[in-house]
Amino acid sequence: MEALNSFVSQINSFAWGPIMIIFLVGTGVVLSLGTVFVQFRRLGTAFKLLFSKEHVGEGDITPFQALMTSLSATIGTGNIAGVATAIAAGGPGAVFWMWVTAAFGGATKYGEALLAIKYRITNEDGERSGGPMYYIKLGMADKFGGNWAWLGFCFALFGVVASFGIGNMVQSNSVAAALKDSYSINPWITGGIAAVLTALVIIGGIKSIGKVTSKIVPVMAVLFVAASLIIIFMNLGKIPAAFAMIFDNAFSGKAVGGALIGTVIRYGVARGVFSNEAGLGSAPIAHAASKNNDPVTQGLIASLGSFIDTLVICTMTALVILISGLLTLDPVSGLMTIKNKLTGAALTSQAFGATIPGGEHVIAIGIVFFAFSTILGWYYYGSKCFEYIFGVKSIIAYKVAWVAFVVIGSGIKIGFVWNLSDTFNGLMAIPNLIALLALSPVIFALTKEYSDKNK
Repeated sequence: MEALNSFVSQINSFAWGPIMIIFLVGTGVVLSLGTVFVQFRRLGTAFKLLFSKEHVGEGDITPFQALMTSLSATIGTGNIAGVATAIAAGGPGAVFWMWVTAAFGGATKYGEALLAIKYRITNEDGERSGGPMYYIKLGMADKFGGNWAWLGFCFALFGVVASFGIGNMVQSNSVAAALKDSYSINPWITGGIAAVLTALVIIGGIKSIGKVTSKIVPVMAVLFVAASLIIIFMNLGKIPAAFAMIFDNAFSGKAVGGALIGTVIRYGVARGVFSNEAGLGSAPIAHAASKNNDPVTQGLIASLGSFIDTLVICTMTALVILISGLLTLDPVSGLMTIKNKLTGAALTSQAFGATIPGGEHVIAIGIVFFAFSTILGWYYYGSKCFEYIFGVKSIIAYKVAWVAFVVIGSGIKIGFVWNLSDTFNGLMAIPNLIALLALSPVIFALTKEYSDKNK
């Protein structure tokens, strides 16, 4: 097992290494330039479109539910644990590079959802199926000829493996750990309850998932941001220093423990992508189910994901951590240390607990609901990847396995599972980014056409 874990770690170092980081951010830069930064130009329009019925057509869920389903899979451990991990490993400056990733990631998500709507299909059950595997197979064949189904298969395979780890076992384990630490609840009991609730929702497919996530995600996001804002306003005097730490450390060349600037950038970008999943190809699978018949407007709605997830919620988490007093700066060496070497959700929990009475309960409850919604969102992603490989009739087997792994993940040590799923999560980006760049002329043409009509 140790040899296997070492082998997976080597692949992981590539999947989240410098080359892939350049590939991820570079794709966002290309799409931002080609669309003239549509994610910022049309930000107001994107919010207005959330509840618009102007482009309503055939589909399974509303555009708002599509966004909430995609956010359900990103708002969670990436915001609570991911930000803390980035700060603990790369220093406060990692937050700056998370912002950079999100800024360009908005264009990536825009392009992903646009292509997902344009190249989606209707399966034999009458549901919409779309995402990278379909715009790879259909879009690239349409533009370049030949058979690209094999590249779509690679994405789907990576997606299935990643779904059981990052979207299932890691999440149920996070819920079980949070409830055990805060309320001494047996992890197997937590896993059993989570499995039953998951089964009740996913049995109804994407329509049921969309209804549940459209209620859980907005409520929990608002509560989390509200708690964060209370802490921030109670400590307004510390906010300028917190931002100074972020900007100074982003370019200073030293992170926590004296790590070099490359570590700051790497952890910032990697955790930023982990937070909003821009470029990984997961979110467009949900957007493909939207009742929106206009690729551009659904793309605009999708671009909000990076803004809400990283630029708003992750920033709130980072500021609370930085004003909590858990990080100390040595005035002589310029190095930062973290109290008790905390990291991940534990760092965020203690930061909230140190700044507001009962703040640790906000994190415990937040992890429960955010992780549960992530399980629902990633079920849909994984099931559509599974459907692409094995067909519609195979989904019942996937559902049974999904519910079973929720229980398994809650009560076992998942170090290897995390490593494996994190690796495949990163590998998903490779075929997706290839397709985004290859089909970028389609994205640019449709964007220009929309802009000319809506000046």
